[in-house]
Amino acid sequence: MEKLTLTLKDGTQITGKGFGAAEETEGEVVFITGMMGYPETLTDPSFKDQILVFTYPLMGNYGVPAEELDDNKISKFFESARIHLKGLIVSDYSENYFHWNASKSLSDWMREYGVPGITGVDTRALTQLLRDKGAQLGKIHPAGTTPGKEFHDPNTDNLVGKVSCTEIQTYGEGKKHIAIVDTGMKLNILRSFLNRGVKVTRFPWNKSPFDYETETGAKFDGVFFSNGPGDPEIVTETHEIMRQCFERKIPTFGICLGNQIMGIAAGAKTFKLKYGHRGQNQPCIDLRTGRCYITSQNHGFAVDPKKLPDDWIVSFENANDGSVEGIRHKTLPFFAVQFHPEATPGPTDTNFLFDEFIAML
Repeated sequence: MEKLTLTLKDGTQITGKGFGAAEETEGEVVFITGMMGYPETLTDPSFKDQILVFTYPLMGNYGVPAEELDDNKISKFFESARIHLKGLIVSDYSENYFHWNASKSLSDWMREYGVPGITGVDTRALTQLLRDKGAQLGKIHPAGTTPGKEFHDPNTDNLVGKVSCTEIQTYGEGKKHIAIVDTGMKLNILRSFLNRGVKVTRFPWNKSPFDYETETGAKFDGVFFSNGPGDPEIVTETHEIMRQCFERKIPTFGICLGNQIMGIAAGAKTFKLKYGHRGQNQPCIDLRTGRCYITSQNHGFAVDPKKLPDDWIVSFENANDGSVEGIRHKTLPFFAVQFHPEATPGPTDTNFLFDEFIAML
């Protein structure tokens, strides 16, 4: 395999063997502590335009499953229709794979979407650098070549607009009807609602469900805001939809980016974490009960608790760094969490939050 180099903005260079696509690329370099679940991880829209470093040493050993759709024509095994990463860095890529449902190798799958990978490098040292200095911009290019000096920060782009659905779609036939504002939704969020017998209408990030109600006569019992990539301050149209939910006092639930958007709409501010939380082993404390849950996470921004208005509380807190992992209005039916109760991959300890939202409808 051709040798490829990862060059960071600070000048650090790491060279290893290439796999996947033979392409040059650039993005924000971040690390993830998950031990498994790369098909779900690579198709998570929250990773849009990032170069991902896996801390777990071995990847690719169980290949990639064949695409299958369920009765609602939703993928059974992937979290969206494509890979969203710009690049992948692993310590040891397994060229041999085996799984009863595998249809192709990780390398072949990445090649389909033009995503390059680098293997045979010290990902522990790279992770330590990112922890010490923070997430960095980087470029993947052929070894021995010199990349351009300019590095583009994808967080200055409207990444949500690149991964949101483009058309309004309805699923299921349940008695309760919720609107989902799709800012880069993982498909297991949609599955989680449909498996509970809820009818769902999915909207692009900048389309108000309340305009749709006026236009069609549809009626929503609640509104959900999904996960997604990038800086939450950029998507001002989505902030406005959240404020419309507050004005109507309709039950509202958010996950990940949805938590940050809820915080902004409430009057708080968000900030960029040094290196973010990405993996399936983040401990979060429910401040109402004191119980600690192990959660799946993927985010680089957080809500500033000092800016949260008095009628809101922090409901969950990260046990490692004390950052906000959930917010809730004191009296009205609005709440959100920063982690992923739908998992895929990761633990399902907090899956009960979907039931809590549905009970509000």
